[in-house]
Amino acid sequence: MKDPVNSYWKKRLTDLRKNLEENNFEVFVAESAAEAKDIVLNTILPQIQFKTVSWGGSMTFGSTGIADIFKDGPATVINPYERNISPEDAYERRRQALLSDLYFTGTNAITEDGHLVNLDMTGNRVGALNFGPKNVIVLIGRNKIVAGLEEAMMRIKNFASPANAMRLDKKTPCTTTSICQDCKSPERICNVWTITEKSYPKKRIKIVLINQDLGL
Repeated sequence: MKDPVNSYWKKRLTDLRKNLEENNFEVFVAESAAEAKDIVLNTILPQIQFKTVSWGGSMTFGSTGIADIFKDGPATVINPYERNISPEDAYERRRQALLSDLYFTGTNAITEDGHLVNLDMTGNRVGALNFGPKNVIVLIGRNKIVAGLEEAMMRIKNFASPANAMRLDKKTPCTTTSICQDCKSPERICNVWTITEKSYPKKRIKIVLINQDLGL
């Protein structure tokens, strides 16, 4: 076999796609962040109608550059992460994003049987994932794949959450220890768990699996 690593990931992504589709998600597979952007722009967006668009704080979404296509249209952007806006404005935009026609996000983990597992600070990201926006597009790097729920929760608590707390310069114990301390810090980012087992309505949640390590 000439490229066993590539064959390994193609097999895992193919199996995961099948399980996700059985769970009523619409699923696409991309070989890179650039291809993921192309799939969104040329395959997914032409199939849906939307006048407003928003997104959660996802490094994977940011790495695709998809946000750039909305700078000059074709939709009104609700951006809670715009620089130099007040905390009050950012909070209000998070609320308004729940009524957007289209919402982009990532996921903290995805199980091999096709469930999305997330842990949020304010709940806006997981709120939009599970209800509100008419269409949700979830961009997922291959590094987010885990065997099951227990591994997903371990990954989030002892890697994704501490790493994100460091990235966001939060004053929490895990930024020092690198391991969750189940803290009571006012800046704690681990507050709202969600497990999304199926998309309802069918194909409302569209998933782009990316054959790259992306995000935390």
